[in-house]
Amino acid sequence: MIEHLDGAVIPTGFDVPVEPLRRAAHYTGDPGCIAEARAFAAHFVDQLRTEWCATVGDRVCGEVMLVVSELVTNADRHSNGPYILELEGTEASVTVSVYDSSDALPMRYPKDPERVGRHGLEIVHAVAVQVTAERVPVGKRVCAVLSF
Repeated sequence: MIEHLDGAVIPTGFDVPVEPLRRAAHYTGDPGCIAEARAFAAHFVDQLRTEWCATVGDRVCGEVMLVVSELVTNADRHSNGPYILELEGTEASVTVSVYDSSDALPMRYPKDPERVGRHGLEIVHAVAVQVTAERVPVGKRVCAVLSF
C-alpha cells in the first residue's frame, strides 16, 4: 500500500500478504523432550517478536509455554511413538499444534477440584481462544490458538 502526502510517495506496508512464521520440531519421547519443546517454543516467541515485531507480552509467552507443556506431555503419555510440535505465529496469534501416533482423541473432563490429574485439556481451553482435535493419517492433531 502506498500513501501520497503533499506530493510525496510514502510506502506504508506490504501490498501482498506475508506468510506466518512457522517452525516444527520432532521429539522421540526420550527424557527431557518436554523441556526441549518449551525451549523451542520460547525461541519461537523470541523470533516472532523480532522478525514480526509482534507485541507478545510476558503473559501470552507464559501461556504459550503452558500450552506447549500440556499438549506435548499428553502426546508423550498417550502415544506409542514420536510426536511433532508445530508452531505458527502472526502479529495477532500463536497456534500450537501437536501431532502424535495415537488416533484416540483427547477427552475434556468436567471441572472437578477434587480430581487429581487430568486437568491439562481444561487448562488449555482456559487460555486458548480455540482448541481442536482431529484424526489425521498418522494419528491425531491437537491444536490450540492463543491470541494477543
